[in-house]
Amino acid sequence: MKARRAPGDGWVDERLQVGGTSVRYRRSTEEGGVPLVHLHGFAISGAYLMPTARALAARGVNVVPDLPGYGRSERRDRVLAIPGLAETTIALLDGLGIDRAVLVGNSMGCAVGLEVAHRAPERVDRLVLVSPAGGEHNQPLGRAVGQLARDVFRESTRMFPVALPDYVRFGPLNGLRLFAELTRFPSLERLLHTPVPTLAVLGTRDPLLPSPDRIREVARLAPDHLTVAVVDGAAHAVNFSHPVELAGVVGAWLDDAIGDGSLLPHGVRVVTAT
Repeated sequence: MKARRAPGDGWVDERLQVGGTSVRYRRSTEEGGVPLVHLHGFAISGAYLMPTARALAARGVNVVPDLPGYGRSERRDRVLAIPGLAETTIALLDGLGIDRAVLVGNSMGCAVGLEVAHRAPERVDRLVLVSPAGGEHNQPLGRAVGQLARDVFRESTRMFPVALPDYVRFGPLNGLRLFAELTRFPSLERLLHTPVPTLAVLGTRDPLLPSPDRIREVARLAPDHLTVAVVDGAAHAVNFSHPVELAGVVGAWLDDAIGDGSLLPHGVRVVTAT
């Protein structure tokens, strides 16, 4: 059963029982279009995704959940791993009556989105992967922890009061365990074999992602269904630090209007194999 609170800014704050757990989510009230569902990273709620979700709200319904155990959603006895979070996302779509959605993930949310796309491609209209960490570049775990530490100093200071309460609530042990799972997730392999049209958006200052040369290599490997774009100056939390640029490239891609890049926001470029 949903509990609704209207903040008066075009968004409502609601709850839904998903698999016996109360899940909190924010939903825009603009109708029309394929719904966009935004998936957050590990140890953090969906609050930092709101700047980009707000920038995309004119396109139609946007949903920003706190997955079970995160933010204001109910905690569980055991933190869900990535497959469990994917199952929860599908159940959330069911509960909201969404047959097909555009999934917009950041960091761990990319892994969750990839899992959903591989398990139930009929439920994913398109997939947007913002800072899709995981895999060889983040291994071993000690290396990934160092990368994460460097990213902290590259993010906007406005991110700290948004993220810190979530990290404290989630707990360091839960965070480390889930972060370790994320580093083992084969993001590149899943990305190259995603069964739905996919946009990968990377920040040039993100220490958790490969170098520009490696990104160009990914572009050379990319099949026709994958588009790779780069946001200059962005670190890992692109959804929070560069919402205008991210919403612009997502909107152009959804409209099949990326073309030669002339419609992209300043500081955003499509990466080609050359």
